[in-house]
Amino acid sequence: MIPAMIARAAVLGLVGAAALLGSTAHGDTKNKYHFQLTAVTPKPAVKPDVSATATPRIEAQVKKAFAGHPQLVGTLDSAPDPKNQDAYRSYLRQKGLSGSYLVTVEVTEASEELEPMEGKPSSQRFVVHVAIHMLGEEIPGRTMAFTGDGQATVKQEIGKKLRDRDREYSWDQAAEVAVHDAIETSLKQLAKPHHKP
Repeated sequence: MIPAMIARAAVLGLVGAAALLGSTAHGDTKNKYHFQLTAVTPKPAVKPDVSATATPRIEAQVKKAFAGHPQLVGTLDSAPDPKNQDAYRSYLRQKGLSGSYLVTVEVTEASEELEPMEGKPSSQRFVVHVAIHMLGEEIPGRTMAFTGDGQATVKQEIGKKLRDRDREYSWDQAAEVAVHDAIETSLKQLAKPHHKP
């Protein structure tokens, strides 16, 4: 097992995601939505080498979350063309969905660094930080419907050398928590009365 300490932001993200899943399991949250990922793009401020690691991992976690979250439907079978808005909305009602959205994800922050560990000359700490911004546009109509932000910092104690698997583990953990945090924020916005049909 890889020893890791997830920082406060990450822990809060996990707790929030667990609370959201828990409330769904108990029937408190009934609305379901179709989320369709359009793109995951880094902001220019994110260094290219870090972006090359962060962006595909965040995209993988977004796809995984959209497919596995109890309130989200990742694909719509036999849906009419959204240009026919009445037919599309009727289809969503028949499927029991409260809305359908095109979702873009922007990687707003991503960094990694190695820190020395006081009193442990043979160890160091690998720190990964990630922050994302999620934007949903309603289908049909392409009007802005929600935004969601998520972030996480993962700190992992490693030996003198950073192994590939340590690096991958930290990035995967940070991406997973940030994505869940952003989805939770988005679903809370959609649950507000003015978003209900």
